[in-house]
Amino acid sequence: MAAAASPITVSSRLTPLPKSTNPNVQHVVLGDILFKTWYPSYYPEELIGRDVNRLYVCQWCFKYCRDLVPFLAHRKLCCERTEPPPGQLIYTKDDYAVYEVDGEEHQLFCQNLSLFAKLFLDNKSVFFDVAAFNYYLLVHNAPNGPSLSPEPQIIGFFSKEKMSWDNNNLACILVFPPWQRKGLGKIMMGISYELSRLGGHIGGPEKPLSELGRIGYLKFWQARIANSILGLKVKTTLSVEDIAEACWMLAEDVVSTLKEMDVLGTRKKNDRTLVISKARVREWVNLNKVDLRPPVDDEGFVEDYSVEEAE
Repeated sequence: MAAAASPITVSSRLTPLPKSTNPNVQHVVLGDILFKTWYPSYYPEELIGRDVNRLYVCQWCFKYCRDLVPFLAHRKLCCERTEPPPGQLIYTKDDYAVYEVDGEEHQLFCQNLSLFAKLFLDNKSVFFDVAAFNYYLLVHNAPNGPSLSPEPQIIGFFSKEKMSWDNNNLACILVFPPWQRKGLGKIMMGISYELSRLGGHIGGPEKPLSELGRIGYLKFWQARIANSILGLKVKTTLSVEDIAEACWMLAEDVVSTLKEMDVLGTRKKNDRTLVISKARVREWVNLNKVDLRPPVDDEGFVEDYSVEEAE
């Protein structure tokens, strides 16, 4: 007997940048939320066809189907529905949690997650060879969000290479469209830099960044740098190296951010090191009404968690 159709919420959040190519999937239903896609993904043509108006994706395991009846049947039987997300819980704060998933141990889940994410990412292509990455799932635990389901909902993720010669702390990041414009990307960015700190090395996101990624990171870096500078009690002027070490950021990211903030002074030390005045940063923060509260609470990390365990 066919299952009764559950209600579907239509989401219209966030208009993407102009598409470079037409999507092969026009709309996606994630659980009970319907929204438009932005870019083509690598879903097998022999399974979904060449041009799909609506693709149904399980909100728990990200398996997909182009027909409603088998999708509803899967939702009733999905083994992930009554279990926590795969992987290890590493962080929890308020209504949000972060799980670390080894791409080698959970290959099918990570492949399906990557296929879904590609519908909203223009410049990422890793979807099959997931074994070299860890995936960090952002999970919303409260039942009063866009989803009509009371179960915890994965609302975004970022991936990170297990071994990066460039010390990249993030390869790909996405907040799913229905949950965008809520400042949730800052949580995942903050987690990625905390992983760098826990691992004892300065890092940054994989370059080049997409246009949306660049905008998001710039806001995150600006608040992070300003908070660090204004939190220091002794020095009135700081070098780029001082800021990079305090924020666990690459010097090049510090310089580009300070230039965007337009707070770099023209005076230089004898060793030609760029310097910046705390007074100018404070003025910039007040003018732009920047929230300096860190998006990640150090105490939110699970006790005894370490980066070495995953790597």
